[in-house]
Formats: sequence, structure tokens, C-alpha cells
Amino acid sequence: MKRLLVLLFALAALPALAKDQLHLYNWNNYIAPETVKRFEAACKCEVVQTYYSDNEELLAKLAAGARGYDVLVPTSNAVEALIKGAQLKPLDLAQIPGLRNVDPTYLDTRFDPGNKYSVPYAMSTTILGYNDEKMKELGLPTDSWAAIFDPKHLEKVKGRVTVLDSANELFAAALKYLGYSANDVDPRHWDEAAALIRKAKPYWAAFNASSYIKELTVGNIWLVHGYSNDIFQANLDAQAAGRKFRILQGVPKEGAVLAVDNMVIHKGAPRPDLALLFINFMLEGQNSAELTNLIGSGNPNTAAARYIKPELLRYPAIFPDKAVQAKLEQLKDLTPAQRRLRSRMWTEIKAGR
Repeated sequence: MKRLLVLLFALAALPALAKDQLHLYNWNNYIAPETVKRFEAACKCEVVQTYYSDNEELLAKLAAGARGYDVLVPTSNAVEALIKGAQLKPLDLAQIPGLRNVDPTYLDTRFDPGNKYSVPYAMSTTILGYNDEKMKELGLPTDSWAAIFDPKHLEKVKGRVTVLDSANELFAAALKYLGYSANDVDPRHWDEAAALIRKAKPYWAAFNASSYIKELTVGNIWLVHGYSNDIFQANLDAQAAGRKFRILQGVPKEGAVLAVDNMVIHKGAPRPDLALLFINFMLEGQNSAELTNLIGSGNPNTAAARYIKPELLRYPAIFPDKAVQAKLEQLKDLTPAQRRLRSRMWTEIKAGR
């Protein structure tokens, strides 16, 4: 009897069997909670999420040796860098029949022919977000990058403007405003863009890629350079809080960046089997649509359309028409030398040199 009691106490002291876990390294608030719960129920596993706020943060962390992630959701230019760096596991497309739901426009890309490594997840545009009451009152343009770069406009909103804390995104906006491609790599044009940024910087409140949603919502900031889904969220929050103003999206006439975020499997994924299940699960129409309905993201999934709220389909920054699409560009990965140059320029800009 004594031996039996000892055995029972020993068993009780053992940790409970852990659930299977899928480790998802994702942008913050980039999957609907109900979608996560449905997947967990379907696979009898737990989704453990870790977050990043910029592709450069993701790339730097993985380059430093971070491990333990199954699925990542990088933007196309970051996917390109991860493929070049041999950081991704090839996909078994036979396990992803839902790929047929993706608009062919976003498949078989220049950086990933045949979708060997990546599957489109969601989209956003990098545009202007603004407090309609304040911008109307001040008579400022909301359809041009001039709003954040031209001092004659900025002097009216000094200290009430933020731009993304992202060298790639801000240089892209400056290059588009100057009439160049967002992917222009001529060092002389980069110098022009840097000069434009330096001239506007004293009027900006901050470089901000994380809390600008809240700042817009409470009315501290009136104009931002930001992501379309964040701006959409800021407006929802402002309405929920009973604010008198609305936060609207402004698509610059000079053109803007289109970001297509993709699901990929890290080369060191502990559970590549669960990762494949997750990717295919997210390609089901309802599951894909839930993200769009939650945060106002664009959607490359044709099966999602019938589940998306009809009013969202009318937002040009979320579902751009052909005229807007023609002026959108996806960012390309830079060479190591170009990365070093841009990093140095960015450091000097932020340091005030």
C-alpha cells in the first residue's frame, strides 16, 4: 500500500501533458480571435502568438538566431530576403489545396516562382490617415504626399503629424512624391528623398509605427503616414469612444505602397505539420474574411468575398479599383550594399544629421 501511495504521489507531481502548439510569429492584431479558437478546436492544439511591428524587426530577430517559430507572416520584400537567406522551409503544396482560392494575380511571383515558399495572407496600402474635422477646418489636402512633406501644409499641423518608423516605407513615400518609383535605387534620388524628409522632420511629432492608432483615436494626432488597416481600426475605435470626428483614409494621387503579407514556414519550425494545416485553414473563405472584417485588411482570397462586409468593399484603400491599383507598388528587397546605405541614411536622419 505504501508503494502504491508513493507511485500515485510521483504521478501527481509530473507535469500535465502539454497540448500540441503552433507558434505563430505575426503582426499584432493580425488574426481574428474567433479564427484562432476555431483552428485550435479543429487541430486540438494551442496557437501561441509572438508579435513584431516591422519587417526589419522580424528579419533582424531571425538573423540573430531566433528559433521556435512555425509560421511567419512577412511582407513580400521580406519573404524575398528570407528566401535568399535560406530561412524558409519549402511548402508541400499537395497539403494546401486552398491555394486555389487565391487570386492568381498574387501567385507565382517574381520572388517566389511557383509559390515554393509563400502563400498570400492579407494586404494593406501605406497611405494617409487623417482627422476629417481638423483637415477640413485647415483646408489641407488629403490626396497627396504633400500633406506630410510640404512645409506650407505642415506648418498648420506642426506637432500633430506622425510618420512610420520605417526607412523603407518613408523613403518609398518620399520617392513617390518626387515622381520616382518606390523601388528606385539611384543614390542621387535617395539623397533627394532624404533631403525632403529632413526638411519635413521638424514639423512631425514622431516616427511612430505602433501607438499612432491610439493617438489618432483620441485626437492627439491629426495626420499620419500609416497602414490602411491601422487607419481603419483607428476610426472604429474613435466611433466606439463617441468621438465627434472620423478618421479617414487618403490615397495619395502620386501612388503608394501595396503590401502583400504571406504565410511561410520557418526552416526550424518545430511543427511543420501543424503549420501546413494552419496555412490551408486560413485559405478557407470564412476564415480569411474574418481578418478583413476585423481590421479592414485587403484580401487576395477570392473565396472570402461573400463573407466580407459589403461596406468594406467600397474602401479604395482596402479594395483599390484599377486606377488606384495602377499607382501601387510592392517593395522589392534591397541588396546588402543598398541596405547598408539606407540604414546609414536612416540613422543620420533620425539623429538629426
